[in-house]
Amino acid sequence: MAIGTMLFSCENDVAEVKSLTDEKVYPEQAAKDVEVLYSEKGRVTMQLNAPELNQYGGEEPYDEMPNGVHVKIFDSLMSVTTELTSNYAIRRTFKDQMEAKYEVIVINDKGEKLETEELLWDEKTGKITSDVFVTITTKDQIIMGDGLIANEDFTEYRIIKPTGMLNIENDSTN
Repeated sequence: MAIGTMLFSCENDVAEVKSLTDEKVYPEQAAKDVEVLYSEKGRVTMQLNAPELNQYGGEEPYDEMPNGVHVKIFDSLMSVTTELTSNYAIRRTFKDQMEAKYEVIVINDKGEKLETEELLWDEKTGKITSDVFVTITTKDQIIMGDGLIANEDFTEYRIIKPTGMLNIENDSTN
């Protein structure tokens, strides 16, 4: 009688095992074509529109807008003072901060336009900041640089490291 013994040896890639055991985080709520109105003392101060909004809970809750966002900020007369658009945004509700990324554009009521790839809006302090390259276009100038500090309605701003400024000549014959 013959008895055969087979021995097997297994070797697992740690990264592969980790990827199988990691739990994917899913939103507690998900919605499409969302409009959210924020108010303070009964007055609408902001309107947020997003094609998709995912809400995550836990100790550090946040809202993610993976397909972009359009935010309007209103004054006391319900006139739009500032508009922000971006291709991605995340609002960390536990910090009262919103981070906008990818083709971020902010326009104030004077028509001045900020363009950057990333900015952080701190709702508690009312400050907008960026650590990356920014371009600000006004009626007569284009200002560029690295980093920005501004108030939330983008009427006062300072570029941290300006790299250039171009004056725009207006031709009134056009």
